[in-house]
Formats: sequence, C-alpha cells, structure tokens
Amino acid sequence: MRRLVAQTSLEPRHLVLPMFVADGIDEPRPIASMPGVVQHTRDSLRRAAAEAVAAGVGGLMIFGVPRVEDRDATGSVGLRPDGILNVALRDLANDLGDATVLMADTCLDEFTDHGHCGILDDSGRVDNDATNTQYVKLAVAQAKAGVHVVSPSGMMDGQVAAIREGLDAAGLSDVAILAYAAKFASAFYGPFREAVVSGLVGDRRTYQQDTGNSREALHEIALDIEEGADIVMVKPAMAYLDIVRAAAEISPVPVAAYQVSGEYAMIAAAAANGWVDGRATALESLFSIRRAGADIVLTYWAADAAGWLA
Repeated sequence: MRRLVAQTSLEPRHLVLPMFVADGIDEPRPIASMPGVVQHTRDSLRRAAAEAVAAGVGGLMIFGVPRVEDRDATGSVGLRPDGILNVALRDLANDLGDATVLMADTCLDEFTDHGHCGILDDSGRVDNDATNTQYVKLAVAQAKAGVHVVSPSGMMDGQVAAIREGLDAAGLSDVAILAYAAKFASAFYGPFREAVVSGLVGDRRTYQQDTGNSREALHEIALDIEEGADIVMVKPAMAYLDIVRAAAEISPVPVAAYQVSGEYAMIAAAAANGWVDGRATALESLFSIRRAGADIVLTYWAADAAGWLA
C-alpha cells in the first residue's frame, strides 16, 4: 500500500557519485573526516567507477587532487592534458563510454596554491573576468578528455555564458553545463577541503552566496538559466531545502542538489557511534532532497544507496 501511494521516488538513476582522484599515491587514501570515502588512484578510481555504474547510479562527478608542488597561482595543472583530473577523465571515458554521465568539477580551487576558486588580483581578491577566461580553458580541456558535463562551481558572474561560448567555439557544443548556480558560503564544506588538500587561507564569502539570502540565490539561478545552463544546482542540499524547492518551482531545466561533505560526515559519524541507523538515516536524507524537488542528487552514498534501493 505504501509503495502504491508513494508520492516521492528515489531511484539509483537520480544519484550522482562524487569521486576524488589523487596524483602521487600508490593506493587509495582514506579521508579521515569522511568515513568510507577515499582519494583514489587512477586504477582504483576505474574499479570503483565501474562498480558504481553497474549498481545503476545516474552519473559520476570527478574531482582531481594534484600534488601540492604542482599547484600555482592560476591552477594551470588543471588545464594540462597530463594533469591528474584530465588523465583520469580519459580513463573513465574510455572505460565507460555512454554507460553513465561523466561529469567534472570545473573550478580552480583544487589546482591553485592559494586554494581560492579563481585567479587573484594584486590586492588578493578574486578577479572575476580573468577567472572566467581560465574556466573556459579548463572546460575545454575536460571536454576534450571525454566528459559529458562540465560543472562550473566557482560562482563567478558570467561563468556559464563564457563557458558555453568557449565550448561552442571549440566544436564541443554537445557538452552540457551543470551550473553551481546557488552555492552558499557554508560551514559544511570542511571535510571536502581535507579531501582535496586545500591550501585555502581566509574564506570565499566575496563570491559565494550569503546563507540568509534566498531571493539572491533565485536571482543567481535565473541568470545561469538565461546564460545557457543545462542543469542548475543548489549546494549544500540539506541545509537549503527551501532553496531547492524554490528552484524547482521556477526552473525550466533539471535541478540538482549536492549533499556535501559535512552533511555526509555528520550522519556517518553518528552512525559510527551507534547513535543513528546509518542506512535508514542516509536514505531518509536523500528522500528529503528529492521531496524538496531535486531531480538529481549528488551524494557520497550514491553507490551504497543504489544497492540498498535495488
């Protein structure tokens, strides 16, 4: 009876698995603040990706973690064909073809020595336009490596329009754009910064959304849609379900929501201590994001949840 009258569905195809691939490691490296999540080697990434796809996940979102000594002020290692992210994307594109949707994080924070999402000017502030120029190069490099979707996450003004124009000019018009359209300056990103060995000093409040501003978030979403975003995303998810709902009500394109590292870590830690049923709590949290209106959910539980839902 419950299944017959259920109003919200959660299926493996709704889920995208974020994955980290690191340069200079010989075996997967656990991320202490994200129990069960690792920095992968190229080989272990290929195996884990194949398992996730076999479980039925809708897509994979890949983050690159270069060696610290390869990072610089402009994030140039992210553009290099031999950079860890681009070689890993080629591996997965060759292995998986169109069996899943291959996505890449299109941002500079993993690749810069200062840890910010863009290029800094002489005063130490992010230069919006110079950053967009670099984003275009990054997106083209990822598209040439084989991704189906590039995912600008830096919250620069005009980033979607710049990337769309750049991809089209490079003959890559079939590559889609998932825009981090409402990315909030959140405390829930802490474990992620361990995962990518971030060198960030300070914060990103000059370019990420203010926690209290819902109308501003919807304005940013509308701008990205106007610029040509194929999917818009709200990040974090659980702490911003009202924004997910409001986005779903106005968006003509699919809405994604990212259950971020801190949201994952809280439940994983509580489960490890026996305070909650980990599986039941994880699934309930994913249902809440779907119920709010997200068409796509990025979650570190994607592969596990796909098995639980089978």
